[in-house]
Amino acid sequence: LTRIYPLFAVGQCGNQVGCRFWDLALREHAAVNKKGVYDEALSSFFRNVDTRSGGDGADICKGKICSLKARALLIDMEEGVVNEILQGPLRDVFDSKQLITDVSGSGNNWAVGHKLYGCQYRESIVEKLRKAAEHCDCLQCFFIIHSMGGGTGSGLGTFVLNLLEDEFPEVYRFVTSVYPSGEDDVITSPYNSVLAMKELNEHADCVLPIENESLFDIVNKIHQMINSGKLGSTVKPKSLVTSSAGGARAVQEKPFDAMNNIIANLLLNLTSSARFEGSLNMDLNEISMNLVPFPRLHYLVSSLTPLYTLADVNVPSRRLDQMFSDAFSRDHQLIQADPKHNLYLACALLVRGNVQVSDLRRNIERLKPSLHFISWNQEGWKTSLCSVPPVGHSHSLLALANNTCVKPTFMELKDRFMKLYKKKAHLHHYLHIEGMEQSCFSEAIASLSDLIEEYNELDATKGGPRADPPRLKIAV
Repeated sequence: LTRIYPLFAVGQCGNQVGCRFWDLALREHAAVNKKGVYDEALSSFFRNVDTRSGGDGADICKGKICSLKARALLIDMEEGVVNEILQGPLRDVFDSKQLITDVSGSGNNWAVGHKLYGCQYRESIVEKLRKAAEHCDCLQCFFIIHSMGGGTGSGLGTFVLNLLEDEFPEVYRFVTSVYPSGEDDVITSPYNSVLAMKELNEHADCVLPIENESLFDIVNKIHQMINSGKLGSTVKPKSLVTSSAGGARAVQEKPFDAMNNIIANLLLNLTSSARFEGSLNMDLNEISMNLVPFPRLHYLVSSLTPLYTLADVNVPSRRLDQMFSDAFSRDHQLIQADPKHNLYLACALLVRGNVQVSDLRRNIERLKPSLHFISWNQEGWKTSLCSVPPVGHSHSLLALANNTCVKPTFMELKDRFMKLYKKKAHLHHYLHIEGMEQSCFSEAIASLSDLIEEYNELDATKGGPRADPPRLKIAV
């Protein structure tokens, strides 16, 4: 059975990333699927619909592509971004049954998104979630894309996460969360982020935290490398990781498109092994199973490499080895973190393209001595090899690390929250929303503090004897 991954974009940031994702997903499948046949790979993200039949349109499981519809739900409490998508080149990929919008927005207030709009739109969201699930023969995993700093992404995004757990408790929930930087223009973003973190701690199976600052740095680095000419003729002027060259649209790129393309590529690489052929396949449930030893420590740091598109297709093994080294360097992480000097609980390497199992093993053996793995999981590697590379590349690597290097991101968030909270600044905006009480804040910060403490306990074991953190108790 085909593994199916419905994708829910919530809020402005979520929908902007989602827009780039669907564009790049179509481009990736178009590059592989030359005959225009609806195949298993396509059905992971798209339905093939006969639009002539009127009404909802019947699904066509085999044969020629009629009309592709994204397995998606677009939710935003402002209409701007969703309307833009509906007027753009991707308009035919969505229909009105896949949208939930309002006109007033959430005013950068988690409580408005979670408590107010959550109650107001609950029935409508549940109905559309069920509808999306009805069209899936083998529902593998739900993706949610949202930002932590705003009101709709953080509040309604985590409300949708809770609904998914209630409605489909056995289906994995992967959340891609964009964390605000310290210079964020939303004053209340620390409140929104910490309130959202409590929900992520309790209801997500895996969270891929991404920081705006890191994306910004990566995009700048690529432009510098290309403009400096240091890489000579080996680099194409348009990096396919960040540019939308050859995508569904020929319109002017928007300022955040390059950054959003990086997140879209992360999701495409994450699911590539389940969509395409390869000598080592990996399901998303295997990621959660192998990389999350303790239920709350489900935050996975991701890194992508190579970040630029190489012009030569015959890749010397030296460059292949460099790709593996890069995946563990600070510069390629999608959060501001250094995994190499922190403690690994587990690590997954998802490789695409012309790479052999022997290359994979050689590089793991080469890198292992320089990485600190927790004492009881020295062999904590999960690997996959997908033979179809990303468009324009001969090979690529996505590394996912369950590593204590996420802790500084959470500590900084806690500090920014406490600065506001000590002064009780802006609290009244939240407390006048029905169902929102001050205890929501104290519980959220306690949840974050507990999480940081769990990472502290693990860090304390680095290089020495270890006391086991509390694990699931199994009755025999």
